[in-house]
Formats: sequence, structure tokens, C-alpha cells
Amino acid sequence: MTFVVTSNCNGCRFTDCVAVCPVECFHGDDTMLYIDPDECIDCGACVPECPVEAIYDETELPDNLQEWKATNASRAKGLPVVNEKGTPLSGAEQRKKDLGF
Repeated sequence: MTFVVTSNCNGCRFTDCVAVCPVECFHGDDTMLYIDPDECIDCGACVPECPVEAIYDETELPDNLQEWKATNASRAKGLPVVNEKGTPLSGAEQRKKDLGF
């Protein structure tokens, strides 16, 4: 079991989740974060920290978001580790509102 970052993160890149992660399983590109399933220890500390509810336990991932398991696994491997809280993307607050949060 692992946790999965989904499309709600895209365009936000809030990093509250990485600040509480006890391992270095988060990786990021210019638009969002991904979780490396081989590094995630399944603690779940990141889930309540995400202000746009983008992180799911893989066993609770809705059917329409299943593709994100493979996306996280493949994208995380080639991206740098993100392990410190940083500044969200410039449109993150508006995206958060658009998502209903």
C-alpha cells in the first residue's frame, strides 16, 4: 500500500504535505508533486495536510483517479526530491478556490 498524489495538486504544488513526511518520498516537477511508492512508508501524515485533498491512500482511490498510481510511480523516479515546505505556484490560491476548498 502507498499514497498517491492526484490531479488536484496540478497547478497548486502546495508543499504542506512534504513538511510532515518522515521520509523523502515526494518528488516534484514545475506543476505538481508525486509520491514514490517505493519510498512511501504508508504513514498517512501527508493526507490531512493537503489543502486541496489531492492525496489518497491507494486502496481508497476513486475509479476515475486510478491512473494516478502509475503516474506517481513513473514520474517520481526521474524528478528531484521535495522535502521542505516551499512557496505554492502563483495561481495556487485561485485553483484551490476553483476546486472548492
